Amino acid sequence: MKSLTTSYLADQIKGNLIGEDIPIHGIFNILKDSHKGDVVIRHRFDEMGVEIASKKEVSCIITQNISKKGIDHARDLNLPLIICDKIELANAFALKWALDKFASNTLRIVVTGTNGKSTTTHMIYNILKEAGYSTYTNTDSQSEFNTLIDPMVAKQIAEFQGEIEALVIEVSEVQGWMDRIMKDHAHLMTHTINPQIIVLTNVALDHIGLVNSIEEAYEEISGALIGFEGEYIILNNEDPLIKKMADLVPSYSKVEFFGNGSPVEFRAEGIFKQDNLIIPESKLPFKSPHFISNTLAAVQTTLSLNIKPEIIANSVSSYHPLERRFTVISKNPLIIDDFAHNPDGIRATIRSCAQQSKGKLYLVSAIRGSRGDIINKVNAEAVADGLNNINHFLIITSSQEVVDNANRVLTSEKKVFTDVLDDRGLDYVFFERLIDALRFSVENSKKTDTILLIGAQGMDPARELLKKMYNNLVT
Repeated sequence: MKSLTTSYLADQIKGNLIGEDIPIHGIFNILKDSHKGDVVIRHRFDEMGVEIASKKEVSCIITQNISKKGIDHARDLNLPLIICDKIELANAFALKWALDKFASNTLRIVVTGTNGKSTTTHMIYNILKEAGYSTYTNTDSQSEFNTLIDPMVAKQIAEFQGEIEALVIEVSEVQGWMDRIMKDHAHLMTHTINPQIIVLTNVALDHIGLVNSIEEAYEEISGALIGFEGEYIILNNEDPLIKKMADLVPSYSKVEFFGNGSPVEFRAEGIFKQDNLIIPESKLPFKSPHFISNTLAAVQTTLSLNIKPEIIANSVSSYHPLERRFTVISKNPLIIDDFAHNPDGIRATIRSCAQQSKGKLYLVSAIRGSRGDIINKVNAEAVADGLNNINHFLIITSSQEVVDNANRVLTSEKKVFTDVLDDRGLDYVFFERLIDALRFSVENSKKTDTILLIGAQGMDPARELLKKMYNNLVT
């Protein structure tokens, strides 16, 4: 591998080097965790960030946005600075460098799509570990490391303890900011990883403002297939748009489907591979449709790797999901916490939870803060759709006391959410504070009722708040 210098790095990421051409001896890192010799990649730098980087003796910093004072300060400190137009190119280079240096001969699997990426990735990861692979995954409970916004995946691969035999990497289908999409994000990150297998879950609207139609979502997700040189593409047979992507698969690659009407499907008795029962229904830890779909994707993927069905069955039957993925945090009353934050996820989660409820469903929904009016409008419509013909009590909250400024619910976002509920004739109560919404749901529900907590950042602290308020309630 060619040794890294600041000038070579700048050339590779189409950046402008300000400062000396010096050798680089560290890894690609974030500012907080950086050490002597590292390269720090950060979307935005100010003078204070430059000062911290200099004190840490990093080799150089890479950024897309920096003030003139920040540039002058880097010059004064003799700290090489690379300014690039697209931070994703820097992070893609960092990822490729880390893969080449620390995981050059590994099995590589990419999972992308709108919903179900995290659970599918995490389940494949667990099956591979059960099969004896030393495996890395970037999936966490909040799916924060599936992008080219920062160098987290490159950093984690470089810091992995021991040899990496397999990687299962979740790739965000769309990324960017409300005024700027990282065009072709799924393609760029997937192409950089160069996987042997790509798993595609579904196509739906989520990042509204970055993509504004199903057609745009399809274009971004299908981009993962462009330039694919691997062996298998795993597609959801129940999603028409994913199924359509079979036409994009190169002739030298194999297409495998999962879901109804495919070789790997769910029937009343359990999960089958053709007519062979692999996992009995009684052994599935969760029975909700979206969990089963994720399980089918993981099963088909690992069967394609010739992992023994009994190993797959053992791993799935003992599977513990990521936090906030249909997580049961109390059994009496039943309280379920889910990260559902886009329309399809909201509808599916509400319906799955209602099927398990023996009484009334208390739905506590956190409005998405600082994400725009459109996403909150369609999320509110999804709440209304999901609650249709269900015995329920609806509680909504802005979670104002637990969110930062980047997630604060704006007046217009609350209004558009409640306007939809009013137009649909839904009764609800609203609380500014999450703690009040939680207390109301617990103190008004009966033991036979079910409480469902849904939402993204605004609902993240719910479990800990409940634990503090009702110590004996939360498991």
